[in-house]
Amino acid sequence: MKLTDKKRMQILDAAEELFHSSGVEHTSMDQLALQAKVSKRTVYNHFATKDALFQAILQRMFDKLAQSGEVRFNATEPIEQQLRKIAEDEVALLSSAAFLRVAKIAIMQVMQRPELAQLMSDSSLGCKRYIDSFLTDACSAGVLQITNIPFAGKQFIYQLKSFVFYPSLFGLEQHTPAQQAHIINEAIALFLARYQVK
Repeated sequence: MKLTDKKRMQILDAAEELFHSSGVEHTSMDQLALQAKVSKRTVYNHFATKDALFQAILQRMFDKLAQSGEVRFNATEPIEQQLRKIAEDEVALLSSAAFLRVAKIAIMQVMQRPELAQLMSDSSLGCKRYIDSFLTDACSAGVLQITNIPFAGKQFIYQLKSFVFYPSLFGLEQHTPAQQAHIINEAIALFLARYQVK
């Protein structure tokens, strides 16, 4: 890794930590430079504004998440097992410390700047990247019967988010692995009761 790339990573790591603890608005470029152990000039050479820095933190998270695997529909495997794999991957993401940390920063920024809400909403993270194509393939194979695939995909994802992500995001509760498994089982059962071809 080149020195300039290393310094950029130091700045991003420092910004993520400071933005998480103090918020973007209450973090100065001086604090960032001190935390990153670089000069203020180096910070500005990489990122002209705190907004550019915030966007880079989000992009880094999006890039990392884009590297995670996709579950593709397999007609020879039970649909319940495939949905379980999707749900387990999604719950692991939604409850991970790294994801929650960046999500908290993003939520604070959206409160300050509502125009960012659309950017966040349009971002395809986790299984949102492929759930529609998975469901389309399952319907084509005659395993599921869904008239509104984007709606059904959101139904599945939001069941998991409402029980796992939001309580963790707001510090309300952390689920044990057994509780997470129960949430996943119930989400799958409800989804299949509605959409599985009998």
